[in-house]
Amino acid sequence: MAGSASDMRLPYSAFDVVAMTASAGGLMAVAQICAALPPDFPATILLAQHLARHQPSAFVELLSRHTPLHVCWGTEGAVLQPHTIVVAPPDHHMVVNAEGAVTLLATPPIQFTQPSGDALFASVALRFRARALGVVLTGTGKDGALGAIMLKHLGGRVLVQDATSAAHFGMPSAAIDTGCVDFILRLDAMARTLMALVMAPAAAALFQVGTAFSQTHKYNALARRWRH
Repeated sequence: MAGSASDMRLPYSAFDVVAMTASAGGLMAVAQICAALPPDFPATILLAQHLARHQPSAFVELLSRHTPLHVCWGTEGAVLQPHTIVVAPPDHHMVVNAEGAVTLLATPPIQFTQPSGDALFASVALRFRARALGVVLTGTGKDGALGAIMLKHLGGRVLVQDATSAAHFGMPSAAIDTGCVDFILRLDAMARTLMALVMAPAAAALFQVGTAFSQTHKYNALARRWRH
């Protein structure tokens, strides 16, 4: 879409951004989801896939083979576009700034991961609030759990991959344990659920926004760190 990131909202889109995080088994999971999305999927997909640091990666090239959407590496200052998957480079955290553009941070790993799903989710929650979706996919560890709390606290929605279809259930399980997850889905149901949510104008009104969370102190810490 031409213009600034503030122009992203579309009349037929209930959500502007889908933030995803994945680790071990992530390429297969992300590829299966994105292969089933239509070329006119109106939201931007932002992906924090755990990759080997300081090593060349063919992730974007490989994912491009499986989806009609445009796939690219995140670059500093890039404006978010619909029909696009933006992948965090392996040696940076990728966040969204107050103007809705990509910012890359060469800061240390967060919970042993770089890029961090928590950092991505937190920044997306602050910028897009109720018009943001978070997706936690297969992986070990707990990345994405704190970000899920923040997304939910600010009105967004959270989807996670279920135990039966995840190669590694650590990350989805940690997100579920926060009590902030709206959908626990088999991988083969993820794409059609995203389409129903993003492409149905009334989708955002299907849920009641919760406000009480037992881990609000963690949300506040994330907000202080990632507010722009």
